[in-house]
Amino acid sequence: METQSQEEVIGQNKMLPPEPGSFQDREDLIKYVRDFGASQGYVVTIKKSRKDRRVILGCDRGGVYRNRRKIDESKRKRKASSRLINCPFEAIGKKEDDLWVLTIKNGHHNHEALKDMSEHPCSRRFTEEEVRQIKVMTEAGIKPRQVLKALKQTNPELQSTPRHLYNLKAKIRQGTLSEKSFNSWRPNRSVLVITSISPSSGTVKQNNQPATQEVVSHVPISTYEEFKAAVSAARQAFPLWKNTPITTRQSIMFKLQELIRRDIDKLAMTIITEQGNTLKGAQGDLLRGLEVVEHVCGMATLQVGEFIPNTSNGIDTYSIREPLGVCAGICPLNFSATTPLWMFPIAITCGNTFVLKPCEKYPGNSFGIIF
Repeated sequence: METQSQEEVIGQNKMLPPEPGSFQDREDLIKYVRDFGASQGYVVTIKKSRKDRRVILGCDRGGVYRNRRKIDESKRKRKASSRLINCPFEAIGKKEDDLWVLTIKNGHHNHEALKDMSEHPCSRRFTEEEVRQIKVMTEAGIKPRQVLKALKQTNPELQSTPRHLYNLKAKIRQGTLSEKSFNSWRPNRSVLVITSISPSSGTVKQNNQPATQEVVSHVPISTYEEFKAAVSAARQAFPLWKNTPITTRQSIMFKLQELIRRDIDKLAMTIITEQGNTLKGAQGDLLRGLEVVEHVCGMATLQVGEFIPNTSNGIDTYSIREPLGVCAGICPLNFSATTPLWMFPIAITCGNTFVLKPCEKYPGNSFGIIF
């Protein structure tokens, strides 16, 4: 009974491990694992690295606290605290030929996931542009609280406090502010965190490969509460997203087009594994969806309204195209890549937010395209 309860605790804390794969360079591999971890409520850091050979990634709560100064705990004026609890999660990236190959050595965690990435200290870091503004305003004699107020006007999601600002100013005075702190990873706070691998109902669907009947994936079935949470997150994100310039939304689609072309073989292999499709059929499925992504890259001109002067005596007529709000899409069994690419790129580029329901039998491509 004790062993069973331990396994249940591990299952509750375990995040979905990133899918093993190949990447063009080291930075792409690290970014993929970090972004995937952030979507599950964990922060992944670099534990060991040899830039030209391999990199070992682990949870930021991995390892244990070491009293290096050998100070007696009873004589400490301040109690020592540490976030390290020896979390076992570990992913390894190795360079083979010209590609970096990702393998997951241990996909388990021994702690609860963060419900909101803004709870983590790394989300409070200043960007390089914010540091530059802080330097200028400090030299002009502006007080720290006024500096923070000015920064929050340009970035409403800024989580930094006066304490973070004082620490930054101290580093600037001492000359210890390194370029590494600018390049350090920051989670995207607008991404919804998936805090468990299985829904509250505990229902998980197992999918098998048609040819070999080998288990391909375990898909958690969402509950009504989780569905409402997804819609609520999309509704909260809508005001900020609809006011984002059309050129910015359009540039994201250019990047999506580039990523699909880069990873088309990997995405096609997912279709082959899940559905038993042929390579040509899988690539055709992706290319039909890619045509829509290419189409929305010109959305700036497609969203132009109309104006007709003097349609009647002293009356002008005009039309404006505006975002609707939260949109949704349900993927069918067939065309697992084409169908989502027909829906969410158009809705998102027009300024809407989108909730996508992947096909529970073939969910791999929906997750692969989005993440």
